[in-house]
Amino acid sequence: MDMQNIYDIVIIGGGPAGLTAAVYARRAGKSVLLLEKESFGGQIAYSPKVENIPGTKVISGAEFADHLTDQTMALGADMELEKVIRVEKTDDGFTVHTEEGSAFYGKTVILAVGVKHRTLGLPGEEELIGNGISFCAVCDGAFYAGQEVAMIGGGNSALQEALLLSEVCTKVTVVQNLSDFTGEKKLSEALMQKDNVTACFNTVVTGYDTENGALCGLQLRNEVTGEESVIRVDGAFLAVGLMPENEPFAEHAALNNWGYFDSGEDCRTKTEGIFVAGDCRSKHIRQVVTASADGAIAAMAACRYLD
Repeated sequence: MDMQNIYDIVIIGGGPAGLTAAVYARRAGKSVLLLEKESFGGQIAYSPKVENIPGTKVISGAEFADHLTDQTMALGADMELEKVIRVEKTDDGFTVHTEEGSAFYGKTVILAVGVKHRTLGLPGEEELIGNGISFCAVCDGAFYAGQEVAMIGGGNSALQEALLLSEVCTKVTVVQNLSDFTGEKKLSEALMQKDNVTACFNTVVTGYDTENGALCGLQLRNEVTGEESVIRVDGAFLAVGLMPENEPFAEHAALNNWGYFDSGEDCRTKTEGIFVAGDCRSKHIRQVVTASADGAIAAMAACRYLD
């Protein structure tokens, strides 16, 4: 390994956890490389309105992500858009390999790889993503202006996205598999006050109807009554949870039964020099503030390890 090209800390993942880790590491005088596979900012960038960041009454997720990215760059962290597929332990530290064929070297590594959108696993679903199935109302909501859509899910993300869709769509049907919404009461009350919003509780999607390769309807089943029905929609937005993609790093960091890194609040792993941070870690609360807290903890732990 060429020691002249080795970073003190290589951070994998450019969401709030990874970006915060980079901020803390750079302020501690460490050389930092941050690798992100898609776009800097993570899941928060898709939130139309964020009201639970301390010190900020309201801000869009995209604006918050931009601020944090700019702060990281201004502090001098190197940042690259490449997808990491493997981390290799070496005598001097770690070699980080990417899908693009690059190899980067770090004395320590912070895994802040986040999570991805969960799907329903129904036949034909993958082919319909981008052809009627979406995950982001901020990104795709305008495409369905004046049309009828469904929101699958009842948590905070689903309620926020459904509110946004209700402003541009003629009808929004919220399909929730439980007897009530699990999101904040304030959000659910605001949503159900909308004249063009309908909720189907205790209901699951059992299949997709298509026409010319695009989504045109949802097959539904009420889990309490057993009644089956079909609703016509021009698009459906999935907000049924998130799932980790930690398997490529399982040899270095143990996973729990749900695939999350089985690490405590100290963000350490079974491998000396590798730390984890953010939504990819086993935890009860996944919010931007907890992700950033992990980033700070992991960065300082890596700095102590280096020193």
